[in-house]
Amino acid sequence: MNLRQYKYALAVADEGSMTAAAERLGVTQPSLSQQIGSLEKHLGVQLFTRTPSGVTVTVAGRAFLAEAEIATTASRRAIMAARAADGELAGEIIMAVHMGLGARQLPPVLGQLRNRHPKLQVTLHEEPDPADMERLVRQGTLDMVLVHRIPAGCTFDTHILGEEAYVAVLPKGHPLLSNSAALRLEDLASEGWIRFRRASLLDDYLARLLADAGLNPHTVARASQISTAVRLVAQGLGVTVVPASAIPEGFEELACPLLPSLTEPVLVGVRRNPGSAETAMLDHLNQQNWCGTGLL
Repeated sequence: MNLRQYKYALAVADEGSMTAAAERLGVTQPSLSQQIGSLEKHLGVQLFTRTPSGVTVTVAGRAFLAEAEIATTASRRAIMAARAADGELAGEIIMAVHMGLGARQLPPVLGQLRNRHPKLQVTLHEEPDPADMERLVRQGTLDMVLVHRIPAGCTFDTHILGEEAYVAVLPKGHPLLSNSAALRLEDLASEGWIRFRRASLLDDYLARLLADAGLNPHTVARASQISTAVRLVAQGLGVTVVPASAIPEGFEELACPLLPSLTEPVLVGVRRNPGSAETAMLDHLNQQNWCGTGLL
Protein backbone atom coordinates (compact mmCIF):
# COMPACT_ATOMS: atom_id res chain seq x y z
CA MET A 1 0.00 0.00 0.00
CA ASN A 2 1.46 3.38 -1.02
CA LEU A 3 0.60 7.03 -1.64
CA ARG A 4 0.25 6.44 -5.36
CA GLN A 5 -2.61 4.04 -4.67
CA TYR A 6 -4.17 6.63 -2.35
CA LYS A 7 -4.03 9.21 -5.15
CA TYR A 8 -5.50 6.72 -7.60
CA ALA A 9 -8.41 5.94 -5.27
CA LEU A 10 -9.09 9.65 -4.69
CA ALA A 11 -9.13 10.27 -8.45
CA VAL A 12 -11.59 7.43 -9.03
CA ALA A 13 -13.86 8.80 -6.32
CA ASP A 14 -13.70 12.32 -7.79
CA GLU A 15 -14.41 11.19 -11.34
CA GLY A 16 -16.90 8.41 -10.56
CA SER A 17 -15.38 6.44 -13.40
CA MET A 18 -12.30 4.27 -13.89
CA THR A 19 -11.97 5.48 -17.47
CA ALA A 20 -12.15 9.18 -16.59
CA ALA A 21 -9.78 8.73 -13.64
CA ALA A 22 -7.26 6.88 -15.83
CA GLU A 23 -7.34 9.71 -18.38
CA ARG A 24 -6.84 12.29 -15.66
CA LEU A 25 -3.92 10.38 -14.14
CA GLY A 26 -2.30 9.58 -17.48
CA VAL A 27 -2.34 5.81 -16.95
CA THR A 28 -4.12 2.95 -18.68
CA GLN A 29 -7.44 1.78 -17.31
CA PRO A 30 -6.25 -1.82 -16.75
CA SER A 31 -3.27 -0.52 -14.76
CA LEU A 32 -5.54 1.70 -12.65
CA SER A 33 -8.03 -1.12 -12.04
CA GLN A 34 -5.17 -3.40 -10.99
CA GLN A 35 -3.86 -0.84 -8.50
CA ILE A 36 -7.33 -0.29 -7.00
CA GLY A 37 -7.89 -4.05 -6.79
CA SER A 38 -4.55 -4.50 -5.06
CA LEU A 39 -5.40 -1.75 -2.58
CA GLU A 40 -8.79 -3.28 -1.79
CA LYS A 41 -7.19 -6.70 -1.33
CA HIS A 42 -4.62 -5.26 1.07
CA LEU A 43 -7.30 -3.43 3.07
CA GLY A 44 -9.69 -6.36 3.05
CA VAL A 45 -12.65 -4.14 2.12
CA GLN A 46 -14.35 -2.99 -1.06
CA LEU A 47 -13.80 0.73 -1.68
CA PHE A 48 -15.97 1.04 -4.77
CA THR A 49 -19.09 -0.57 -6.15
CA ARG A 50 -18.87 -1.09 -9.90
CA THR A 51 -21.99 -0.12 -11.88
CA PRO A 52 -22.78 -0.01 -15.62
CA SER A 53 -22.38 3.78 -15.56
CA GLY A 54 -19.20 3.94 -13.46
CA VAL A 55 -18.34 3.45 -9.80
CA THR A 56 -19.74 4.62 -6.47
CA VAL A 57 -17.89 4.86 -3.16
CA THR A 58 -18.86 2.37 -0.44
CA VAL A 59 -19.25 3.25 3.24
CA ALA A 60 -15.83 1.73 3.93
CA GLY A 61 -14.50 3.64 0.94
CA ARG A 62 -15.67 6.98 2.31
CA ALA A 63 -13.96 6.28 5.63
CA PHE A 64 -10.72 5.30 3.90
CA LEU A 65 -10.73 8.20 1.44
CA ALA A 66 -11.14 10.79 4.19
CA GLU A 67 -7.87 9.61 5.75
CA ALA A 68 -6.21 9.13 2.34
CA GLU A 69 -6.91 12.80 1.57
CA ILE A 70 -5.15 13.80 4.79
CA ALA A 71 -2.19 11.55 4.02
CA THR A 72 -1.71 12.84 0.47
CA THR A 73 -2.03 16.44 1.66
CA ALA A 74 0.63 15.85 4.33
CA SER A 75 2.91 14.27 1.73
CA ARG A 76 2.46 17.25 -0.61
CA ARG A 77 3.26 19.73 2.14
CA ALA A 78 6.31 17.77 3.25
CA ILE A 79 7.71 17.86 -0.28
CA MET A 80 7.03 21.61 -0.54
CA ALA A 81 8.76 22.26 2.79
CA ALA A 82 11.83 20.28 1.80
CA ARG A 83 12.19 22.06 -1.54
CA ALA A 84 11.57 25.48 0.01
CA ALA A 85 14.35 24.82 2.53
CA ASP A 86 16.62 24.27 -0.45
CA GLY A 87 15.62 27.66 -1.90
CA GLU A 88 13.12 26.37 -4.48
CA LEU A 89 9.38 27.01 -4.31
CA ALA A 90 7.72 24.00 -5.92
CA GLY A 91 4.73 21.79 -5.32
CA GLU A 92 1.06 22.76 -5.06
CA ILE A 93 -1.00 25.32 -3.14
CA ILE A 94 -4.68 24.39 -2.77
CA MET A 95 -7.00 27.35 -2.34
CA ALA A 96 -10.77 27.84 -2.08
CA VAL A 97 -12.27 31.05 -3.49
CA HIS A 98 -15.80 32.33 -2.88
CA MET A 99 -18.02 33.07 -5.87
CA GLY A 100 -16.74 36.00 -7.92
CA LEU A 101 -14.25 37.12 -5.32
CA GLY A 102 -11.01 38.30 -6.84
CA ALA A 103 -12.10 37.69 -10.43
CA ARG A 104 -9.99 40.70 -11.42
CA GLN A 105 -7.31 40.70 -8.72
CA LEU A 106 -6.55 36.98 -8.48
CA PRO A 107 -5.41 36.32 -12.09
CA PRO A 108 -2.59 38.92 -11.90
CA VAL A 109 -1.50 37.45 -8.57
CA LEU A 110 -1.28 33.96 -10.04
CA GLY A 111 0.54 35.30 -13.09
CA GLN A 112 3.14 37.08 -10.96
CA LEU A 113 3.56 34.01 -8.78
CA ARG A 114 4.05 31.83 -11.84
CA ASN A 115 6.69 34.17 -13.27
CA ARG A 116 8.70 34.17 -10.05
CA HIS A 117 8.17 30.53 -9.11
CA PRO A 118 7.52 28.52 -12.30
CA LYS A 119 7.59 25.17 -10.47
CA LEU A 120 4.81 26.17 -8.06
CA GLN A 121 1.31 24.99 -8.98
CA VAL A 122 -1.92 26.50 -7.67
CA THR A 123 -5.20 24.54 -7.60
CA LEU A 124 -8.38 26.58 -7.08
CA HIS A 125 -11.67 25.30 -5.70
CA GLU A 126 -13.88 28.01 -7.17
CA GLU A 127 -17.23 28.89 -5.68
CA PRO A 128 -17.67 25.88 -3.38
CA ASP A 129 -21.07 25.78 -1.70
CA PRO A 130 -21.06 25.74 2.13
CA ALA A 131 -21.21 21.92 2.28
CA ASP A 132 -18.23 21.54 -0.07
CA MET A 133 -16.27 24.18 1.82
CA GLU A 134 -17.00 22.43 5.12
CA ARG A 135 -15.77 19.13 3.64
CA LEU A 136 -12.54 20.71 2.36
CA VAL A 137 -11.90 22.34 5.73
CA ARG A 138 -12.66 19.15 7.65
CA GLN A 139 -10.36 17.07 5.46
CA GLY A 140 -7.49 19.50 5.93
CA THR A 141 -7.07 19.75 2.16
CA LEU A 142 -6.80 23.54 1.92
CA ASP A 143 -3.75 25.71 2.36
CA MET A 144 -5.56 29.03 1.91
CA VAL A 145 -9.05 30.49 1.45
CA LEU A 146 -10.09 33.76 -0.20
CA VAL A 147 -13.49 34.55 1.27
CA HIS A 148 -15.91 37.07 2.74
CA ARG A 149 -16.31 35.01 5.91
CA ILE A 150 -13.96 32.39 7.31
CA PRO A 151 -15.78 29.03 7.16
CA ALA A 152 -17.02 27.45 10.38
CA GLY A 153 -14.45 25.11 11.89
CA CYS A 154 -11.58 26.72 9.99
CA THR A 155 -8.65 27.59 12.27
CA PHE A 156 -6.67 29.51 9.65
CA ASP A 157 -4.97 32.78 10.50
CA THR A 158 -7.03 35.62 8.99
CA HIS A 159 -5.70 38.63 7.07
CA ILE A 160 -7.92 41.50 5.89
CA LEU A 161 -7.24 42.52 2.28
CA GLY A 162 -9.95 45.17 1.87
CA GLU A 163 -13.64 45.45 1.05
CA GLU A 164 -15.73 44.24 -1.88
CA ALA A 165 -18.51 46.53 -3.13
CA TYR A 166 -21.70 45.17 -4.64
CA VAL A 167 -23.44 46.77 -7.62
CA ALA A 168 -26.72 46.38 -9.47
CA VAL A 169 -26.53 45.15 -13.06
CA LEU A 170 -29.23 46.26 -15.50
CA PRO A 171 -29.86 45.64 -19.22
CA LYS A 172 -28.39 48.14 -21.66
CA GLY A 173 -30.78 51.02 -22.25
CA HIS A 174 -32.69 50.45 -19.02
CA PRO A 175 -34.23 53.77 -17.85
CA LEU A 176 -32.63 53.46 -14.40
CA LEU A 177 -29.16 53.47 -15.99
CA SER A 178 -29.67 56.79 -17.75
CA ASN A 179 -29.57 59.09 -14.71
CA SER A 180 -26.26 57.72 -13.33
CA ALA A 181 -27.69 57.85 -9.80
CA ALA A 182 -27.21 55.19 -7.16
CA LEU A 183 -30.11 52.75 -6.88
CA ARG A 184 -31.97 51.35 -3.93
CA LEU A 185 -33.04 47.73 -3.89
CA GLU A 186 -36.62 49.01 -3.80
CA ASP A 187 -36.05 50.53 -7.26
CA LEU A 188 -35.61 46.99 -8.60
CA ALA A 189 -38.57 45.41 -6.80
CA SER A 190 -40.74 45.16 -9.92
CA GLU A 191 -37.95 43.74 -12.10
CA GLY A 192 -37.34 40.10 -12.90
CA TRP A 193 -34.20 38.92 -11.12
CA ILE A 194 -31.32 36.70 -12.19
CA ARG A 195 -30.41 34.73 -9.07
CA PHE A 196 -27.72 32.13 -8.34
CA ARG A 197 -27.78 28.45 -7.54
CA ARG A 198 -29.59 27.67 -4.33
CA ALA A 199 -27.38 27.11 -1.25
CA SER A 200 -24.56 29.18 -2.77
CA LEU A 201 -23.16 31.89 -0.51
CA LEU A 202 -23.96 34.61 -3.04
CA ASP A 203 -27.60 33.59 -3.35
CA ASP A 204 -27.89 33.36 0.44
CA TYR A 205 -26.48 36.91 0.63
CA LEU A 206 -28.99 38.21 -1.93
CA ALA A 207 -31.84 36.42 -0.16
CA ARG A 208 -30.92 38.14 3.13
CA LEU A 209 -30.68 41.55 1.44
CA LEU A 210 -34.08 41.20 -0.17
CA ALA A 211 -35.69 39.84 2.99
CA ASP A 212 -34.26 42.70 5.09
CA ALA A 213 -35.70 45.17 2.58
CA GLY A 214 -39.08 43.41 2.69
CA LEU A 215 -38.84 42.52 -0.99
CA ASN A 216 -39.77 39.33 -2.82
CA PRO A 217 -39.10 39.99 -6.51
CA HIS A 218 -39.79 37.46 -9.23
CA THR A 219 -36.86 35.17 -10.10
CA VAL A 220 -36.69 34.67 -13.88
CA ALA A 221 -33.47 32.61 -14.07
CA ARG A 222 -30.67 31.13 -11.99
CA ALA A 223 -26.99 30.88 -12.92
CA SER A 224 -24.00 29.15 -11.36
CA GLN A 225 -21.48 31.73 -12.59
CA ILE A 226 -21.52 35.51 -12.13
CA SER A 227 -20.28 36.06 -15.67
CA THR A 228 -23.25 34.04 -16.98
CA ALA A 229 -25.70 36.04 -14.86
CA VAL A 230 -24.30 39.34 -16.17
CA ARG A 231 -24.61 38.13 -19.77
CA LEU A 232 -28.22 37.10 -19.15
CA VAL A 233 -28.90 40.59 -17.82
CA ALA A 234 -27.26 42.08 -20.93
CA GLN A 235 -29.75 40.11 -23.04
CA GLY A 236 -32.65 41.71 -21.18
CA LEU A 237 -33.73 38.75 -19.07
CA GLY A 238 -33.70 40.69 -15.81
CA VAL A 239 -31.48 42.41 -13.23
CA THR A 240 -29.08 41.18 -10.58
CA VAL A 241 -26.70 42.28 -7.83
CA VAL A 242 -23.10 41.04 -7.84
CA PRO A 243 -19.62 41.91 -6.52
CA ALA A 244 -18.26 44.79 -8.61
CA SER A 245 -14.91 43.15 -9.31
CA ALA A 246 -16.66 40.13 -10.82
CA ILE A 247 -18.26 42.11 -13.67
CA PRO A 248 -16.76 40.69 -16.90
CA GLU A 249 -14.76 43.10 -19.03
CA GLY A 250 -16.95 44.85 -21.56
CA PHE A 251 -20.03 44.88 -19.34
CA GLU A 252 -18.96 47.60 -16.89
CA GLU A 253 -21.46 50.11 -18.33
CA LEU A 254 -24.32 47.92 -17.08
CA ALA A 255 -23.25 48.31 -13.42
CA CYS A 256 -24.82 50.85 -11.11
CA PRO A 257 -23.88 51.70 -7.48
CA LEU A 258 -26.27 50.91 -4.68
CA LEU A 259 -27.61 53.16 -1.93
CA PRO A 260 -26.96 52.49 0.85
CA SER A 261 -23.69 51.00 -0.31
CA LEU A 262 -23.29 47.26 0.17
CA THR A 263 -19.86 45.89 1.02
CA GLU A 264 -18.31 42.79 2.52
CA PRO A 265 -14.76 42.31 3.81
CA VAL A 266 -12.24 40.50 1.66
CA LEU A 267 -10.37 38.00 3.82
CA VAL A 268 -7.57 35.58 3.14
CA GLY A 269 -7.16 32.67 5.54
CA VAL A 270 -3.79 30.92 5.71
CA ARG A 271 -3.17 27.63 7.50
CA ARG A 272 -1.20 27.74 10.72
CA ASN A 273 2.58 27.48 10.33
CA PRO A 274 2.48 28.28 6.60
CA GLY A 275 5.31 27.37 4.27
CA SER A 276 7.24 29.67 1.97
CA ALA A 277 4.79 29.08 -0.88
CA GLU A 278 1.77 30.29 1.11
CA THR A 279 3.77 33.26 2.39
CA ALA A 280 4.71 34.19 -1.19
CA MET A 281 1.06 33.97 -2.26
CA LEU A 282 -0.01 36.16 0.68
CA ASP A 283 2.59 38.78 -0.23
CA HIS A 284 1.26 38.98 -3.79
CA LEU A 285 -2.35 39.17 -2.59
CA ASN A 286 -1.47 42.07 -0.31
CA GLN A 287 -0.01 43.99 -3.25
CA GLN A 288 -3.39 44.11 -5.01
CA ASN A 289 -5.99 46.85 -4.52
CA TRP A 290 -8.99 45.16 -2.89
CA CYS A 291 -10.83 48.37 -2.00
CA GLY A 292 -13.39 50.16 -4.14
CA THR A 293 -15.17 48.83 -7.19
CA GLY A 294 -12.68 49.74 -9.86
CA LEU A 295 -15.70 50.24 -12.15
CA LEU A 296 -17.75 53.22 -11.17
